[in-house]
Parts: sequence; C-alpha cells; structure tokens
Amino acid sequence: MTTTTTRHRSETAEAAAGGLTLFAAVLLFIAGILDLFRGIMAIAEDDVYVSTPNYIFKFDLTSWGWIQLALGVIAMAVSAGLFSRSTWARVVGVGIAGLLIIANFLSIPYYPVWSLTLIALYAFVIWALCVVRREP
Repeated sequence: MTTTTTRHRSETAEAAAGGLTLFAAVLLFIAGILDLFRGIMAIAEDDVYVSTPNYIFKFDLTSWGWIQLALGVIAMAVSAGLFSRSTWARVVGVGIAGLLIIANFLSIPYYPVWSLTLIALYAFVIWALCVVRREP
C-alpha cells in the first residue's frame, strides 16, 4: 500500500509542478511582451511617460527603452524553455525575472502604475519557479 500511495503522491506532485511551471512560462511570456512594447514606446519617446526631474536613478528614456526591449526579448526566449520544462530555463527565469523587477523598480518615476504591475507579475513568476521541486 505504501508504494501505491507514494506513486500517487509523486504523480500529484509532478502534475502540480508542471502546472506551476506552465503558469510561470505564460506569465513570463506575457510580461516579456509587455516589456517589449514598453521598450518600443520608450525608444519612440512616446508621450505616455511621466517626466520626473528629481529622481536619483535618472536615465535617458531611450536608454530605458533599449534595456526594457532587450530584457523583454530575453524573458520571452526563456519562457519558451519553460514550456519544455527545462531546468536551465527555471534557473534563468528566476534570474531574468529578478533583473526585470530591478529594472521596473528603477523606472517607477517614468511609468509608475505599469512598473508596479510588472513587478507583481515578475514576483509571481519567481514564486512559481521556486516552489516547484523535482522528485529524486
């Protein structure tokens, strides 16, 4: 009876791990697309960005655009690896989501509500990727 219970628990854990990894992959892909669009808007110097003159982490809007664009493309590429449930993609996914949280924190004065929204999305990605444990 112990073998059957262990096998059933293992199958349930495997299904939950697959679900969380898929959840993280979808969130990372969507947030990567949003960062890609945000980068394009910043490069084009769109008028949706707020001008904050006295912010300690002040950068040129075009520079922020290229940073957001590059990180968004990387996030979308890593999410493709997460769809195949690769271990390297989980590790890189946590790293890229962490970098994107920092980038969005630094760009809060330029687009505050959107930055906070993406910070929350990337925090969920990190949570979903760190909660999954592989069975030995």
